[in-house]
Amino acid sequence: MGKKTAHSKTREADFKTSYYVDGNTVRRLEGEPQERRQRQIEREEKQKRNRRRRAARRNQERAAHITMGYVAFCTAALAVTCGVCITYIQLQSDITSRTRSISKLESGIANLRAENDAAVKRIELTTDLDAVKEKAIEFGMKYAKEGQIIYYSVKQDDYMDQYSDIPKE
Repeated sequence: MGKKTAHSKTREADFKTSYYVDGNTVRRLEGEPQERRQRQIEREEKQKRNRRRRAARRNQERAAHITMGYVAFCTAALAVTCGVCITYIQLQSDITSRTRSISKLESGIANLRAENDAAVKRIELTTDLDAVKEKAIEFGMKYAKEGQIIYYSVKQDDYMDQYSDIPKE
């Protein structure tokens, strides 16, 4: 075991460790800058964590110091919000009740119109126009003669104002 063959010596000679020179005579491994970078990243992460912890602590301290003015402001804001909500609910309730009353009135109008139309039909069916004509002739009414009819032209379709008596001639 103590003997080394020539073959093993050549293997050791072929196996070389890579070094680089930094400065005059200092030898360092190539992997060291990577390790240095890794340590620097770890330091930066630790600093970030510490900054975050300090910021969180400051925020907690600020939150712990609630002043009376802030409490009064929050109370006033809550009261205003509650007042607006209550007013809104009351207005919605009023709108709902008015809508219901309007629908009741509309259904009442529809019923009255239906009853009115039925009464008009009943009256039309019960009125005998021939009997009315006979009674009118009995009481002395006569048909108008040709000279008794006076025609007027009206500018509007179905409306005319009369400001004086109709002339006899």
